[in-house]
Amino acid sequence: MTAALIALDWGTSSLRAYLMDGKGRVLERRSNGHGIQNLPVPGAAGFEQVFSALCGEWLNRSPKLPVVAGGMVGSAQGWAEAPYVRCPADTATLAGSAVTVESAAGVRLLIAPGVIFDPADDTPDVMRGEEIQIAGALADNPEFSARACVALPGTHSKWVQVSDGRIVRFATYMTGELFAVLTRHSILGRLMPKGTDSGAETREAAFTAGVAAARNGSTGDLAHQIFAARTLGLTRRLPADALKDYLSGLLIGNELVSGLALVRDTLDSDTPLVLIGEDALCDRYVSALAVLGVRPAAKLDNTAPRGLFQFAVSAGLVTPNSSEGATIP
Repeated sequence: MTAALIALDWGTSSLRAYLMDGKGRVLERRSNGHGIQNLPVPGAAGFEQVFSALCGEWLNRSPKLPVVAGGMVGSAQGWAEAPYVRCPADTATLAGSAVTVESAAGVRLLIAPGVIFDPADDTPDVMRGEEIQIAGALADNPEFSARACVALPGTHSKWVQVSDGRIVRFATYMTGELFAVLTRHSILGRLMPKGTDSGAETREAAFTAGVAAARNGSTGDLAHQIFAARTLGLTRRLPADALKDYLSGLLIGNELVSGLALVRDTLDSDTPLVLIGEDALCDRYVSALAVLGVRPAAKLDNTAPRGLFQFAVSAGLVTPNSSEGATIP
């Protein structure tokens, strides 16, 4: 199979590169830990060095391959800033506002912008990278294009309303980051030892209890509820090594309660819920959703490569099913 595209998923802490054919299939993949916050040297020179090291061999073989990139590489701290586009947005919207950066070797990269949801009656919200994952998910699962709620668990989880193949609104939950801060930099973490194991069943029960506490709580209870991750340990009602699981369940549960309420307020009751993310984390969300009596319609893993391919198609760099890509004008 002939390569047609190089696609880069450039995040905060890692870079994933994909060599793809004209049908959107991944031929080769490479990755490293040089996200935008971990470059070997700062600034454009760092981006140049990382890009050349990871993709130089591919470009030596096929110098005219088009290159597209998404994620934090287009942020204000990235290689070139690609300003946010407004909802509603799809790959055509992204392609219409993409920016081009040229490497020292003369290779042009087309960088996708992020998306902003900025309603007049609410605070703004932004995403950068998740829009590419959603594009890939819809391309591979067109049955969700007409109407869906897409949840992307992570450091900053996203709950996204999709209608007619476009992102129309979304909300961000800092669940993963809040968990990291509370366990590493607050008094809660002092009772959470490393290297001990009370058993998978005990930890799972603690997680379920945390989700149930979120389900049974009232608006504004979270600041009070999280202190239980200390008191349940002090009173020995939970083993010390299960306290993290309880806190995880509590935080994920609160996110789900809010996210599902958002869905019910803006979408029909039979709207499919789709999860996109790392398998282990999505499994955690599936378990929490079960406590709330909800079953997702699908659980998808890495959809970014297909999303970057769709972005390239919308930008006119690749003709689907062709064996060759076009160069960036």
